[in-house]
Amino acid sequence: LLQTRHAENKQDFCSIAHPDQTASPTESSLPESRKSSLYELVQAGWSKCWSKRENRPYWFNRFTNQSMWEMPILGQHDVIVSIEIGIPVTPTTPTVPISPITPRAKPWNSTTGTEDKPGQPASALYRPTIIYWDLDIQTNAVIRERAPANHLPPHPEIELQRAQLTTKLRQHYQELCYQREGIEPPRESFNRWLLERKVLDKGPDPLLPSDCDPIISRSMFREVMNDIPIRLSRIKYKEEARKLLFKYAEAAKKMIDSRNATPDSRKVVKWNAEDTMNWLRRDHSASKEDYMDRLEHLRKQCGPHVTAVAKDSVEGICTKIYHISVEYVRRIRQAHQTLLKDCNITEAAEVQDRLVYCYPIRLALPSPNQPRIELHFENDISCLRYKGEMVKVNRGYFAKLELLYRYSCIDDPRFEKFLSRIWCLIKRYQVMFGAGVNEGMGLQGALPVPVFEVLNKQFGVSFECFASPLNSYFKQFCSAFPDTDGFFGSRGPFLNFSPASGSFEANPPFCEELMDAMVTHFEELLEKSSEPLSFIIFVPEWRDPLTPALNRMETSAFLRHHMSVPAFEHEYRSGSQHICKKEMYYKAVHGTVIIFLQNDSGFTKWEPTPERIQELLAAYQVSQRTLGSPVPSSTSSAPTMPSPASFYDSGRYLL
Repeated sequence: LLQTRHAENKQDFCSIAHPDQTASPTESSLPESRKSSLYELVQAGWSKCWSKRENRPYWFNRFTNQSMWEMPILGQHDVIVSIEIGIPVTPTTPTVPISPITPRAKPWNSTTGTEDKPGQPASALYRPTIIYWDLDIQTNAVIRERAPANHLPPHPEIELQRAQLTTKLRQHYQELCYQREGIEPPRESFNRWLLERKVLDKGPDPLLPSDCDPIISRSMFREVMNDIPIRLSRIKYKEEARKLLFKYAEAAKKMIDSRNATPDSRKVVKWNAEDTMNWLRRDHSASKEDYMDRLEHLRKQCGPHVTAVAKDSVEGICTKIYHISVEYVRRIRQAHQTLLKDCNITEAAEVQDRLVYCYPIRLALPSPNQPRIELHFENDISCLRYKGEMVKVNRGYFAKLELLYRYSCIDDPRFEKFLSRIWCLIKRYQVMFGAGVNEGMGLQGALPVPVFEVLNKQFGVSFECFASPLNSYFKQFCSAFPDTDGFFGSRGPFLNFSPASGSFEANPPFCEELMDAMVTHFEELLEKSSEPLSFIIFVPEWRDPLTPALNRMETSAFLRHHMSVPAFEHEYRSGSQHICKKEMYYKAVHGTVIIFLQNDSGFTKWEPTPERIQELLAAYQVSQRTLGSPVPSSTSSAPTMPSPASFYDSGRYLL
């Protein structure tokens, strides 16, 4: 009834103009204090309307549905207790913030809101038809109370600069690979470089490395070297194998002639390359397997010599990219500090040495005023624009972010900074993924919902060690970027998170260095805690060669159970879930190892019994929604047995 009456009376807004509109002559003559008061009322959602029934003006709040005859006073009428004009409405609680999808609130065009247009229906709360998260599950993770973090608060202007410089750094990497080695950068290698560097980095930037030792990345060096002298792709047909063998022999010979190689290296490579070419000319009846065996033999003979002559050049690529990154971090930091020079660090609350349930990471610095962010909806997609740069997210996930913000943010009860923080969040992950088709989507992959349900029901899991606000199932999780993600529930990077007790799920990005650091952190936590502590880890089954992380977990003193799920018999949720119209599940083209690391009290409380394990495996079975396995047209893998490097390009790495 109130909404209908208000719609009828809404044709006559008076006295208050929108901040972006030109003030009327009457308003221009108002004192500055009066103008300031009216401006604050507009920001709080108040409008002055005309009541046809009573033939008098009244005040209406489009955010809270509160109506008053007298001019409201900010701070006294923020909570609905009663409606003074005689139409009852259900009271709300003081903790319900104003947000873009609050019922009957018009979607915002900026961080300060805009006036509703006469005759335009109010927006209703968007409710996703299918939910892929459960934000009602409370955490059992206990930590020691910690001080606020010293990260600089996010701002769209700085995030835009970081995005531009990161894109330039990707371009430098591509140019260096082509100019020095004549190859395209290995697919996703830049993304894995970012992950590997952040394991070691002590610099101030949340994305780009600037203080690493050593400065030469093992990950980038290994992947670039693996594609020299040419990139080896998966072979399906005999003719492809023949062409690949010829190209490898030709490229190895050309490379050894153009580099400063030793006489012995030149002799070995030239002899093997020419012998291979002569064999190709003579034998036209060889099978695909014959060509692959010959290629493997050629790689073993020529590989060490090719690596030796390319070593300095590839190390130069790694060093150059790192130093450019250091310079970019200096620029970003300087611009950020200039922007925040008027912001004073708030007095941090005294931190007591006590155990508490884990809570989202807090920033010590207050956030500055945020710029205008435009929001509009295109069917089921939410579009946010800042200075022409648009980011998109599915409306269901936009609603999820709004809920996470309600639960986690404590410095913005009126959602005045909500849109700018969402823009920064999505832009950060967009830049991290890269601009290629489906690039980086594996970094956002996730376990199927039934698996999370079983983990919570049978093993008490309530926390994800590697997630993001976009793909998390629980409202408590660790993620890569504490400055942008903390407002949406993140507890910060997992390697900096030290729980004393709790049950955790870990599905790390498939980066060898990160997984190795993860295992070290697990064992340190389990060693020093006597409270129930459990980690259930999902990692790829890389056994040729066996990765250090998998080997350490399978031989750990805290290992309670481990099992393998065969390839194509289980599935994962797509990393592009937050921008897709429909949820996508993909079959895993690799085996997955599930490992239980628990201390004694954790094993007593959450023992992986046969019945529990059976239910977990049943939840992991492929559903009818699976779309298949996305395999890129070109992949970096050895021609015989798969290796960890080859799995990177198989389209199923996860976060």
